[in-house]
Amino acid sequence: MNHDVQRCFDWLLDGAPGAPTPMATIARMCPALVAAGIPLDRVEAFVRTLHPHIAGRSFLWTPARDQVEVRENSYAFLSSPAFLQNPVSEVFTRGAAVRHRLAAAGGNQLELLDELAREGFTDFYAGPLTFLNGTTHAITFATKTPGGFGADHIADLDQILRPLSRVAEIFALSRTAVNLLNTYVGRGTGERVMSGKIVRGDMDTIRCALWFSDLRDFTSLSAQLGPGRIIGVLNELFDCQVPAIEAHGGEVLKFMGDGLLAVFPFGMGKADGAVCDAALAATQQAFAALDALNARHHGNPRDQPLLRFGVALHLGEVAYGNIGGAGRLDFTCIGPAVNLAARLEGLTGRLQRRT
Repeated sequence: MNHDVQRCFDWLLDGAPGAPTPMATIARMCPALVAAGIPLDRVEAFVRTLHPHIAGRSFLWTPARDQVEVRENSYAFLSSPAFLQNPVSEVFTRGAAVRHRLAAAGGNQLELLDELAREGFTDFYAGPLTFLNGTTHAITFATKTPGGFGADHIADLDQILRPLSRVAEIFALSRTAVNLLNTYVGRGTGERVMSGKIVRGDMDTIRCALWFSDLRDFTSLSAQLGPGRIIGVLNELFDCQVPAIEAHGGEVLKFMGDGLLAVFPFGMGKADGAVCDAALAATQQAFAALDALNARHHGNPRDQPLLRFGVALHLGEVAYGNIGGAGRLDFTCIGPAVNLAARLEGLTGRLQRRT
């Protein structure tokens, strides 16, 4: 390993100080390796994550780009021909490096390699980023240099993979924690937890518009459809509401069986009236989605009956923070305004009104 590559190795070993994100790490590492004599013209890292919709992200660097390009890959992508015919898939499966010297366009085994060959690349090397939990991620290196990578280049890249794996794992673990918090407690609440608001009794008083909704006839639907199908019904029901709430600046705090509690916080540069208008717009969007859902199911005897839910909107001050036992906490909001919103929602059911 030459001196300049050793400096990059040591920088990664120290945790890549000065590069607080994966993009910054890639953007700094790649030019450093080029300056050290490794002829890199394309680098792309692939890191899987734990997220309900996103299987992982890739980070693409080329010398001509002003910044590292970030791409999000779905779970469907991992089973697509585009990925299965990518050498990265082989790295994931084998946990070992893969190298392809690129022939003229059309003379390579995989479509990606043919594409790179058409762009003038001569050599392609993909190495594993192995995390301590045993999972394998990957990074690829490609060059347009005639003759491709030399043996010393490959040896240096193999050495760089070692500390890079640790740095990548740190970033991946942090992102996984954020993904899980955002998924299970909400984006705003997740940020509060990550910032250290984890002590029982940590509470703030906030002023907000409250959303309380509930599925109508849940008991009879449960008896009619059974446990398996009712879960699907609830997921469809919440798919009508959650995107609408989030699209208008709200945050879902809690799913309570067939019910949902959300808040639209005041402040943050928004006028109170604008926040209330956003909550009303979210309600309209949610009911439009419900009507579309019922229209799709209408007339199909195998589907569930038409679904109905009610929404109560109210505004007021609530206590927002941690509550629970010493070792098991929940982040929620409580107060008279929440109780009134729940009672108003119950009233919409008795009056047969949506809101």
